[in-house]
Amino acid sequence: MEQLGQDLETMRRIPLADAHVDAICEIGEEKTFPAGHIVADLGDPMDTFVYILEGEIEVVDPRSGERLMEASLGPTQFMGEIGFLNAGVHYLKMRAARDTRVIEAPRTAMLDLMSRVPELSDHIITVFAARRRKQFELRNSAVKIIGADRDPQVQAVERFMSRNRIPFQSFDLDARDAETAKVCDLSGHEPSVIIGADQKLDDPTPRKVAQYLGLDLNICSQRNFDLLIVGGGPAGVAAAVYAGSEGLEALVVEDTAVGGQAGTSSRIENYMGFPTGISGTDLTWRGQIQALKFGTRFVMPRRVEGLAKRKDGSFCATLDDGDEICANAILVSTGVQYRRLPLEKLEELEGAGVFYSATEMESRFCSGTQAVVIGGGNSAGQAAMYLSRSAAHVHLVVRSDSLAASMSSYLSSRLEADPKVTIHYHTKVTALRGDDWLEGVTFKTPDGESRHNTTALFIMIGAAPNTDWLSGLVETDEKGFVLSGASVGRETPFETGTDGIFAVGDVRSGSVKRVASAVGEGSVVVSRIWSYLDERKNAALSSS
Repeated sequence: MEQLGQDLETMRRIPLADAHVDAICEIGEEKTFPAGHIVADLGDPMDTFVYILEGEIEVVDPRSGERLMEASLGPTQFMGEIGFLNAGVHYLKMRAARDTRVIEAPRTAMLDLMSRVPELSDHIITVFAARRRKQFELRNSAVKIIGADRDPQVQAVERFMSRNRIPFQSFDLDARDAETAKVCDLSGHEPSVIIGADQKLDDPTPRKVAQYLGLDLNICSQRNFDLLIVGGGPAGVAAAVYAGSEGLEALVVEDTAVGGQAGTSSRIENYMGFPTGISGTDLTWRGQIQALKFGTRFVMPRRVEGLAKRKDGSFCATLDDGDEICANAILVSTGVQYRRLPLEKLEELEGAGVFYSATEMESRFCSGTQAVVIGGGNSAGQAAMYLSRSAAHVHLVVRSDSLAASMSSYLSSRLEADPKVTIHYHTKVTALRGDDWLEGVTFKTPDGESRHNTTALFIMIGAAPNTDWLSGLVETDEKGFVLSGASVGRETPFETGTDGIFAVGDVRSGSVKRVASAVGEGSVVVSRIWSYLDERKNAALSSS
């Protein structure tokens, strides 16, 4: 832990402009903390913006109570990170190192000030985003994940944290270093999740961790929105940015991680503006920050399980634990999910050698071994290229006789030229071997069957739309994709046959299944949603 502090990259201190400080003073109040006072504890809501006038605030190790980092905050600096925009909680314990005088401004008033003063907003968001990124990279967090290498349930928590860029520390039970030994003592040397000094979560799940960290949000304080965006992939995040910038009160509900299926792509090379490529997670993370800047809120991991239309034309969505959120318009951006293969032992081995994404977290499970990727699309190709860096060899299993129809040319050419990748055409995986962890698979070709030893199988085939929750309120095609535009008698391509429900991205029937097109659809649809809500508002005024 001490090394993390020593490695912390201290940001160049650029004070806020005097006029901006004066504006914060007008909406806040002065407070004094004596030396040793806990300014923010783990899990405390980030409901105030704290600007330091005099003194010093340090980060505290929750276990030892000692100072964690050499770097600290002093005069002209402020507390917080990007979670402040989403009403999150503190991940680090903060203490006054000596008598300290600050200005505390309420979060809502501060966000309002930031919306009116873009220069102030840009400065604060730049610092907030840099802090979160650095916390994530250096694993500065009070959340410790132990044994993800052995337990699929704990691994699910790690995957949720990693894909949502939430700082955490991960420890493999087989590691022999002193720090791991101390942490494993807290868990009884069993797979578990520890929060703070010694709080062990029983039966850990992403939802439980999200509740502690304030990520699933207490929506009881607000149940009605202008727009409910269901699905946080590229289309949903793009819509979130534009909805917020147009002044709409919008909420994004995501059941896994912001980024959707695109978030599992380790490197997207054909997205305009990123000539050297960008990961799907980074791309949507940047979009999420933009949306938060404009006031859009994100809630996760929460699943919408049903939708009902009210007599006044608005809608109410029922969430996975019975909570209800209502909105005047619904944007369906739930995308698609990879299909599960009809294989024995598949469910038991999911998370134990069988994966549906290929990020840094999953790649460690195939280090120096054989990896198998099933699929012929861009996601499968990107996964194969990425895994070839760590795996001894990658086998790409494709049912057809070519990649030309389903994969970008630059990617298929690269795979065919890579000596660490073998493409198996006309091939299917028909069996899995292993009990507690995957040990091997069986390939079937027109010439017969063959067995291959592997501890890491990545399934990236097909596209099943996530539309069951729509409760029959919109029409779908024979595969379950949402019908919109001319197919249901609408003038614009993103309107469904039900007034107030719109659809964008991969979930929309006939859409181009690419990240760029999803972003474009999410951006364009907001203008039509705004017009619809404006028409609805004017109609209500004229009838009153």
